[in-house]
Amino acid sequence: MEVLRIVTIIEDVISEGGKKAEHQVRRVAAAAVIKNPATGDNRSAENLGQFAGMGKELGYLLGKEALSHLGESKNVESYGKACIVGVNGELEQAAILIHKEMGISVREVIGGGKAGIPSTKKVGPAGVTIDVPLSFRDNSGLATHFDSMPVLIPGAPNADEIVVILAFTNGGRPHPWAGWNQA
Repeated sequence: MEVLRIVTIIEDVISEGGKKAEHQVRRVAAAAVIKNPATGDNRSAENLGQFAGMGKELGYLLGKEALSHLGESKNVESYGKACIVGVNGELEQAAILIHKEMGISVREVIGGGKAGIPSTKKVGPAGVTIDVPLSFRDNSGLATHFDSMPVLIPGAPNADEIVVILAFTNGGRPHPWAGWNQA
């Protein structure tokens, strides 16, 4: 796997909707821009197996990078992942990169996570934005933590590149509706 760039985006939510947040929420997205090893004539289904091991390696790499901006693993309340394949690639490459093995390595980095890691993927041109879905690490149905983080990596992915993104937060939305806790 050829990693071309690592980009980290940190967002500290101090105020939301004109109201100061009681708990400052930090969202961190770590992204790897990698060379796509299977583009053009090389992108047929029989070449997709090579992506499986990459996902596990990227989970460790991006998990450690994102965690370094949240402190301890216990500070990771929510997580999510996303992938953008450059236009000479295909969607199934993204699916293989960010499913199963990536989740296993991310859970090892943060020391747990009972819920599935929400994800999204697409094929797109350089500079396209993707919204990384977020949910609570131990219960994907906890509505106070339904969220997303928009991510854009300037100049990526080029046609023969892939952007893999992992996002962590230290909390749910700054002002969740009190009624969520009554359900």
